[in-house]
Amino acid sequence: MMGKIASREEWLKARTSLLAAEKEFTHQRDALSAKRRAMPWVKIDKDYVFDAPTGPVKLSDLFAGRSQLVVYHFMFAPEAEIGCKSCSFWADHFDGAIPHLNARDTSFVAISRGPIEKLQRQAKRLGWKFPWVSSGKTTFNYDFAVSFEPDANGEALYNYEKQKVPFKDLQGVSIFVKDADGAIYHAYSTYGRGQDILNGAYNILDMTPKGRDEDELPYPMAWVKLHDEYEQA
Repeated sequence: MMGKIASREEWLKARTSLLAAEKEFTHQRDALSAKRRAMPWVKIDKDYVFDAPTGPVKLSDLFAGRSQLVVYHFMFAPEAEIGCKSCSFWADHFDGAIPHLNARDTSFVAISRGPIEKLQRQAKRLGWKFPWVSSGKTTFNYDFAVSFEPDANGEALYNYEKQKVPFKDLQGVSIFVKDADGAIYHAYSTYGRGQDILNGAYNILDMTPKGRDEDELPYPMAWVKLHDEYEQA
């Protein structure tokens, strides 16, 4: 792969032009984030109880004394022996961020339908420390549109539209808030490409000449493996 070769002056002119577009995008992103924060909330009336390594925990417990909770819906069906490799790609970014989230009154947890023993086994293998609980005994995944019972056409509601779903579990991110009286509210959920911002490796690749370099692959992320499966240089 070879980009256009230019003089330093030509490069600087092109870079300055791109900078203007980057700044415009940043302002647009800030405006979008403000709209996201202004979304209305929906009160949670169900008393979800999850399986954690220490035993049963309620949704309120997952806040760990903080007012905000980020949930990563990790694709891991009960019958699977290992969780989604793409979710695992995202999960490799979580541990380092959590102390910083905690400092801003925000807790983080991954939630999957897989049994807690399987979740613990994968976390141990890959060295993950983030909280990860099982929703397999609840309707939580179905209520937040990341697990499905597809209709006769293989369709279900995902990412706010009815579409073909290739699996009974998919991924997403949901945000919850707890007020001073202990009431819990659902503030936001995103799916599909809406999760890209959580993936630092992808965002770094987006700055390189090759980018994600996935156009010739059978599907995006066909190259992704669990991080202990890549050949070591």
